[in-house]
Amino acid sequence: MKRLLTLGTALGLVSGPAFADVNLLSWGGAYGNSHLEAYAKPFTAETGIAVRMSDADNPATPIKAQVEAGNVTIDVASVEYADAVRLCDEGALEVIDPAILLPAEDGTAAADDFIEGAVTECFVGTDVYSMVLAFNDDAFADAKPATPADFFDLEGFPGKRTMRNGAKFNLELALMADGVPAAEVYEVLATPEGVDRAFAKLDSIKSEVIWWEAGAQPPQLLADGEVSMAYAFNGRIFNAAQADGQPFEIIWDGQIYEMEGWVIPAGAPNLEEALEFVAWSTAPAPQARAAEFISYGPPRRSAAAMVGNIDGTEEPMGPNLPTTEANMGGALASDLEFWVDRDAELNERFNSWLAS
Repeated sequence: MKRLLTLGTALGLVSGPAFADVNLLSWGGAYGNSHLEAYAKPFTAETGIAVRMSDADNPATPIKAQVEAGNVTIDVASVEYADAVRLCDEGALEVIDPAILLPAEDGTAAADDFIEGAVTECFVGTDVYSMVLAFNDDAFADAKPATPADFFDLEGFPGKRTMRNGAKFNLELALMADGVPAAEVYEVLATPEGVDRAFAKLDSIKSEVIWWEAGAQPPQLLADGEVSMAYAFNGRIFNAAQADGQPFEIIWDGQIYEMEGWVIPAGAPNLEEALEFVAWSTAPAPQARAAEFISYGPPRRSAAAMVGNIDGTEEPMGPNLPTTEANMGGALASDLEFWVDRDAELNERFNSWLAS
């Protein structure tokens, strides 16, 4: 008899028996729900392997702590691309043989179906998300913000802003708002003068920024009227507008997109089941299904055409995905190598700047 799916989690899901065959660490909220509905539940229904889901503000942090302590309880986790590379380089992750990945429905090998960079030594991509600017439509009766420069224009578009607490994304946005074309952002940011320029731009709105730590905070701040504009994960804003009816609008100009995906911590207690889950859940159909719950694009080419309507509606999801062609004008691909090399240095400066 198939074992029951057990989901005891901070997501507010049901708790279950003590055993679990895959301990899955996600991010919570609407994103975690997409993992639950598109991956965990159907995986258990098909394989009989139980899944226990939990969440963290950033799953990379507990992975590192558990591996260093020699007490690993996580089997599979969702992490950002740069964190996956860093943890892999540190020996904190299991190697994932790409041969286990399932082909597309037409037989195309997984290696040819994933977009470039979606499969690395220790990482398999599940989605393409982006950091986007968003605003509460009720806060602006006349002219509406439409560009990164507008986000920094406190006179033309008054009100507090909310931004993620950290250097990544914010420095790139500041340069784009200061007139640097997306294609030149990392070239500029690689120089001391470029870093100074980015922080100078951030200085111009620092007094009006509420810094967020968890992805659920920006839509809540917008809904409560504490801020008029936000820099946030596109899926969080989309979900608040779609599911909760909030009057939020996304500004796609200047979006910074990146991948998230599965990693397996070194010493995962259920390695065999973890590998089976990674292979099953990164097939095209589950990836397309996940995109129907939250507006993150699938990193498999064949999955893109399989994405249907927003779950529970007759409205197509496609126009809401970061990877849709119409949304890619002015978009910036997050530079993995840049942040692997400069993350510690720039975050140290960011923290000092924030405290000053």
